[in-house]
Amino acid sequence: MGYRIVVAGATGSVGREMVNILAEREFPADEIAVLASSRSQGNEIEYGDSGRMLKVQNIEHFDPVGWDMALFAIGSEATKLHAPRFAAAGCTVIDNSSLYRMDPDVPLIVPEVNADAIDGYRRRNIIANPNCSTAQMVVALKPLHDVARIKRVVVATYQSVSGAGKEGMDELFEQSRNIFVGDPAEPRKFTKQIAFNVIPHIDSFLDDGSTKEEWKMVVETKKILDPKIRISATCVRVPVFVGHSEAINIEFEDEISAEQAQSILREAPGIMLVDKREDGGYVTPIECVGEFATYISRVREDPTVENGLSLWCVSDNLRKGAALNAVQIAELLGRRHLQKAD
Repeated sequence: MGYRIVVAGATGSVGREMVNILAEREFPADEIAVLASSRSQGNEIEYGDSGRMLKVQNIEHFDPVGWDMALFAIGSEATKLHAPRFAAAGCTVIDNSSLYRMDPDVPLIVPEVNADAIDGYRRRNIIANPNCSTAQMVVALKPLHDVARIKRVVVATYQSVSGAGKEGMDELFEQSRNIFVGDPAEPRKFTKQIAFNVIPHIDSFLDDGSTKEEWKMVVETKKILDPKIRISATCVRVPVFVGHSEAINIEFEDEISAEQAQSILREAPGIMLVDKREDGGYVTPIECVGEFATYISRVREDPTVENGLSLWCVSDNLRKGAALNAVQIAELLGRRHLQKAD
């Protein structure tokens, strides 16, 4: 017997990716319901490449009683309305929004990093999925932290426009086209022109001058990995359609060489080390699209601090940064607690 699983927000970029990944990974589902707002009701979504079509239902009218898990990709406002309803009906919510991430009664999970924390899910029957930029970074940090204890992290992100949804991707495409034909490239979704530009501003500004995206990376990493780690983040939007990149500088308690770090990362779950010190011996965002792994390149020692390393981290933000991590949480929940699948 398999699971009855819901994907809410199935018509959006992340929701569609959730449906595709459930199919790709052959998730043991007996029944799948795809939900969205009333605007999309009646539309059909293919279950991966199976040819099986799923009809979109209106989340407002959906009864979650008897369903095992719901993967939410509907934003914080809609989540605030529907997640408690699903959770109270006995359907465990795996939420991709930021709403519950810092709730002390809600586990914030990256399965390769803190799988044991999922055991606390029963307090609210809700599990949070971290921010896309946090998810790939903690996958890279965890195996190194286990060996040499991380003191401090300084990270600069290079985040693709798909992190801002379909509107962000459309804006990059339209602005690029307009520039080539000599038409105006006015920003709508972003605060400045994104085509052929970079914008050091993601989400709203806070009183200390940081942005909410930067704050998320700090507090989420502390919750997932270790509250003692000091973190400084600068988050930047770049004209890339899919795939987030990060330049990460790490200071450790204990000595660790670049060669040791490479050896550790090569064997770590969820990581693919591609680190040749030659032209093209590293991974760029365009190469990670559609992949499950978090890619690590450019591992090297930082001589300006004691026990310092720098590295380059790339991942498909719609996958490990969102949809894949949610499906991995569902797999973990099934193995560890629900145990319905054969």
